[in-house]
Amino acid sequence: MPVRNRLRAEKLRGGLIIGSEIIVLEQTQSTNDVIAQMAAGDWPEGFCVFAEHQIAGRGQRGKEWESATGKGLWFSILLRPKIDIKESARLTSWVAETIAQTLQDEFDLSTAVKPPNDIYVGDRKIAGVLVEMRAQPGAPHVAVVGIGLNVNHTPGDFSEELRERATSIAIVRRSGLDRNILALALLRDLDRTYAERFASRTEL
Repeated sequence: MPVRNRLRAEKLRGGLIIGSEIIVLEQTQSTNDVIAQMAAGDWPEGFCVFAEHQIAGRGQRGKEWESATGKGLWFSILLRPKIDIKESARLTSWVAETIAQTLQDEFDLSTAVKPPNDIYVGDRKIAGVLVEMRAQPGAPHVAVVGIGLNVNHTPGDFSEELRERATSIAIVRRSGLDRNILALALLRDLDRTYAERFASRTEL
């Protein structure tokens, strides 16, 4: 059934924007918090932080996001989109739609986006998105895009509270997969669609 494999940054790098620089942490409070702290520095747009485990992962409205060690994709992206800070919902929709489409294209999963930020397979949640924007005077605003995707979970990896409401790719397909392959496909799709819709680089 599910397999456990470690994420490797060198396998995931390669996007023009998203995924051009990547680090993988063994454990952190929240990948969104890591990116938010780095946003003030000279880090490039599209920089990604993955974590094998989050101690304090979170979703919309401060809800806790369970992050079973080595079982899912828990990562955040630093972006500087050419949009007003009031338009952050556009980013949330873009990410959710891209995740849903990638899962359909790569694994033939019948997915649906439940606004504003959740992706479902059937009546169970498989992924979620958390976008946090910060104003930057005289410069494109900073957006921290957090993604949580259940990949190689078994039912026992979910808390009793979530067991009847959550699912994973492995549960649906009845087999595990290499998370690096999924992460690379997702990063490529996010990179392509971001460049089309939001990129701040004039040459794109």
